[in-house]
Amino acid sequence: MFSGFFNYDNPVWRFIGKFFDVMILNLLWIVCSLPIVTIGASTTAVYYVTLKLVRDEEGATIKAFFKSFRENFKQATIIWLILLAAGCIIGFDLYFFLMIQTAPSTMRNVMMAVFIAFGVVYLGVGLYVFPLQCRFYNPVKRTLFNAFFMSIRHFFQTLGMLALNVALPALALFVVPLLQPLLMLFGFPLLAFFNSYFFVAIFDKYMPPKEEEDEVHELDQLEGL
Repeated sequence: MFSGFFNYDNPVWRFIGKFFDVMILNLLWIVCSLPIVTIGASTTAVYYVTLKLVRDEEGATIKAFFKSFRENFKQATIIWLILLAAGCIIGFDLYFFLMIQTAPSTMRNVMMAVFIAFGVVYLGVGLYVFPLQCRFYNPVKRTLFNAFFMSIRHFFQTLGMLALNVALPALALFVVPLLQPLLMLFGFPLLAFFNSYFFVAIFDKYMPPKEEEDEVHELDQLEGL
């Protein structure tokens, strides 16, 4: 019994091993995100590895991270800069109507509703776009387009991931402070790892049959949804 438990092929040890990989990913993500402009590429690389971890695909974590980082650097950086600019605009407008333009009016209420709606769409696109970037070959416009429609088509999964991504840090910060060191140890890649269970199930719906996938190795184009 004990020999089976301590076997490294045991599912328990394999699952624990994945958390060590997540710790390594956290360090890589922090270091590679420090220039700020590279956050898109490093986030794409994190998802490239976590999707493989969820699928139980073998591979060296560090090597896989930097493989994706290099291959997706240009396009992921463009996507990140677009999201950064859009986030600044939406954030400023919400701040303006919440903190500066505080006088009650119909126009204020309408504009608040509009920018809140934009914010929700923005969160959905931001959630899907980097996993899509690392999984499918598409131009920037198509990747953003697919991220938008996937977030709507798979609304309940999107809602579940957003809730998890908010609830887990909030739990550590405000409810169970003892979890804060763990959150710092695993960081964003832990959320990406949990999200990847959702994404694997979603992306499998858009993949070719197994025999075709084996031939081309990757899906060349994610067609319109």
